[in-house]
Amino acid sequence: MAGLEGIEQPRGHGRAAAARWSPGVEDEQALKALELFGNPTEAEVPLPSRPESAATARRLTQVVVLRTWRLTPKITEDAVLLVSELVGNAVRHTGARVFGLRMRRRPGWIRVEVRDPSRGLPCLMPVQDLDVSGRGLFLVDKLSDRWGVDLLPRGKTTWFEMRVSDR
Repeated sequence: MAGLEGIEQPRGHGRAAAARWSPGVEDEQALKALELFGNPTEAEVPLPSRPESAATARRLTQVVVLRTWRLTPKITEDAVLLVSELVGNAVRHTGARVFGLRMRRRPGWIRVEVRDPSRGLPCLMPVQDLDVSGRGLFLVDKLSDRWGVDLLPRGKTTWFEMRVSDR
């Protein structure tokens, strides 16, 4: 669209998105990320605090939620989006060199945690229709069932939880 170059456009939730998240689609990059960085369900995975680490965190989330936990493509897509927002906040706002990613599952719930060394609390801001940034926590608030921040002696953990169906 003219005049909107460089501005993210809303994503549709049509068939293209469903095909992208289909369990039958092989995602070698996601499996490679799991092999290179470790499994965030077994221990916290440290990632460098750089913008490109968001892609690694998304891939790790995708492979865990879709393949390991065998949850739906919709849950996977939402979890991937939300982890990207938390990682983006950790990279942009904390000044950290490294952040940690951890994922947990218990009956009926999944939990994703991003730990960083800053004790600065994230702030949920009001969002307007034409805003091009500042939507991260708004999305976390809308798409997760609960979210929060746990202060640590050195830093914090920002997390979200989503209800899931146990098969």
